[in-house]
Amino acid sequence: MEQEVVDSLTLGGSASYDLTIWGLFLQADIVVKAVIVVLIIASFWTWTIIFDKVFRLRRLRRRADQFEEAFWSGGSLDDLYDRIDKRPPDPMSAIFVSAMREWRRSTARGTTKTGQSMLNLQQRIERVMDITLGREMQRLERQMIFLASVGSSAPFIGLFGTVWGIMNAFSSIAAAKNTTLAVVAPGIAEALFATALGLVAAIPAVIAFNKISTDLGRYTGRLEAFAGEFTAILSRQLEEHEA
Repeated sequence: MEQEVVDSLTLGGSASYDLTIWGLFLQADIVVKAVIVVLIIASFWTWTIIFDKVFRLRRLRRRADQFEEAFWSGGSLDDLYDRIDKRPPDPMSAIFVSAMREWRRSTARGTTKTGQSMLNLQQRIERVMDITLGREMQRLERQMIFLASVGSSAPFIGLFGTVWGIMNAFSSIAAAKNTTLAVVAPGIAEALFATALGLVAAIPAVIAFNKISTDLGRYTGRLEAFAGEFTAILSRQLEEHEA
């Protein structure tokens, strides 16, 4: 039996090794296999999140353009509110709806007759817009922590698989008492395969996290600018109402 192990690790037996990606996976140790599977799943889920965020942000920017065009067209804000009250299609519309809903509730109760009540109403409107903005951005930022986690941990997970594989390779070398390249190469290849997968998972995650975070920051700034402009419009209407 010992002679068979030695023969399988010699140059003559090296042809039995399959150095394709699938072959390396099948010949790997169970721990290395587990690392490879984890990294493949992480990479797949990373790309799923990337495509989802990219296309969603593109769609939201397009809808924001459409809403701003309707908002600044000079039409009635009450009519615009009535059209989108039930189902705001994007965060900017949701901010507008939340502010208009608070405005209507207060004016319907007749609580804007004094200067102090108008100031309170303005503060409430600003608060509900801030809450809506925070809630909408929290939804958009969901799963971003996964990208950050994969980007920071995948190389180390792959490195763990590499170290484990190299340990097994050295054990095989010790058992065979042979240090030829034919003995070393298969085990090292299996080990380095885990490192390669770790980088394949980590690099897109890091790049996508930075890019999407920047895009989300710009979109947040756009929403904050709209909220500020809408607050100024409502403030002017309150002043005209008071006069």
